[in-house]
Amino acid sequence: MASRRTPSLTSLPRAPRDEESARVRHYIITMGIRVVCFILMVAVTPYGWYTWVFGIAAAVLPYFAVVIANAGSDNKEPTAESPQMQLAPPSQEPVAPPAEQPRTITLHESRPLLDAQNDSAEGDDESSRE
Repeated sequence: MASRRTPSLTSLPRAPRDEESARVRHYIITMGIRVVCFILMVAVTPYGWYTWVFGIAAAVLPYFAVVIANAGSDNKEPTAESPQMQLAPPSQEPVAPPAEQPRTITLHESRPLLDAQNDSAEGDDESSRE
């Protein structure tokens, strides 16, 4: 039977919420750069070779923004780190036994005699009625 080992905290992948927020942040930054390229393409005069660079960047950046946003971190395999190797071994000092044995209290319960007689009398009445 294979033993189930609990993964250590350092070997767990990023939380989906954190991963999603990082992807959205990268997408917004890339699209912001695209908007800046559009503005620079129109605003910078006289037009020259850099106008074409800004135009091509503005046309190509959405593709890269979507690819980066959809890629996620699925291709990154986290390496397992064992926290046990970093811990110091426990001390080998013997544990002293307790000075005295703990006392055990045992309770024995029994029905009072009167209740037992009433129950048997009621049982007799029911059997005689049938």
